Amino acid sequence: MTGTPLGTSGTPGSPLRVGLVGYGLAGSVFHAPLIAATEGLVLDTVVTSNPERQQQARAEFPDVRLATGPDELFDRAGELDLIVVASPNKTHVPLATAALEAGLPVVVDKPVAGTAAEAHELAALAEERGLLLSVFQNRRWDNDFLTLRKLLAEGELGDVWRFESRFERWRPKPKGGWRESGDPAEIGGLLYDLGSHVVDQALVLFGPAAAVYAESEIRRPGAETDDDTFIAITHTNGVRSHLYVSATTAQLGPRFRLLGSAAGYVKYGLDPQEAALRDGHRPGPGWGVEPESLWGRVGSGESPVTGGGRPEPTLPGDYPAYYAAVAKALLEGAPNPVTALEAAAALDVLEAARRSAREKVTVTL
Repeated sequence: MTGTPLGTSGTPGSPLRVGLVGYGLAGSVFHAPLIAATEGLVLDTVVTSNPERQQQARAEFPDVRLATGPDELFDRAGELDLIVVASPNKTHVPLATAALEAGLPVVVDKPVAGTAAEAHELAALAEERGLLLSVFQNRRWDNDFLTLRKLLAEGELGDVWRFESRFERWRPKPKGGWRESGDPAEIGGLLYDLGSHVVDQALVLFGPAAAVYAESEIRRPGAETDDDTFIAITHTNGVRSHLYVSATTAQLGPRFRLLGSAAGYVKYGLDPQEAALRDGHRPGPGWGVEPESLWGRVGSGESPVTGGGRPEPTLPGDYPAYYAAVAKALLEGAPNPVTALEAAAALDVLEAARRSAREKVTVTL
């Protein structure tokens, strides 16, 4: 569904005014810079009660308005065209619900909810109100993922047999905070954090899941929630996805390894866009490009580490494409780039993985 095709001035061509709730990692590093870089959008208000983050937002966006709580946004809903929810996971559902009930389209950071049922309820509310509800699954626009989609579309790898995806880190000491809290209400842990990315990517590539098996551990002293998790998905088309998310990996594996009947693709290293955004860089010429030394390799019968296969140029990463698509959906009625129902399908898998790890069973969907 789409929102109003006009900006707040009521005239065609005026930018849509965005209220951003949350200015922690997600809000300050990802959402605010990408919103500001998108034609047709303008960052109007940042909501944070933290004085340091308020100062940071004002320094980075001098014209932005500040609010200490989301109610201040909803009280002047008529002055805004889009709400972006980039606050802690447990607030996603209530804030998205409030935004929709206030008549505002909404973008929600992943995971959109703690359960697939809640995601479906949000989708139904958005449909009832005729409003856009989109989920920020930015890693659909990672450089390696775009490259892999290209290879699959060209058919060079043959029939896909197995897809391996790793989002691994070496953080032997917990950092604390809500993301590592053992309180189930916080929706923390790697299964719902990095797992939301790798599961979404697998479903986009290979379609619905038929069965899920998972192993999930708490390995670090003092850790309260999962920090080392493996998920195996059997897709309805027969492809098997093996997905790893970990904070305890002393030696990192390939980000992707895809094995097909004709060839395989192996790619090491993370997309450079997050690091660039963290360092204060902003989208522009050369955005998302990585050096040739980091390109993956396509081949068969030999290890890429020993020179097997040929280098495959990595397509540029393109996080700006997400908000460009959101703007186009609101202004022109174009498709929603990531729907809540797609996010619900990923949550079905995450819930099945949690049950599988707890009960030591394979869960059929």
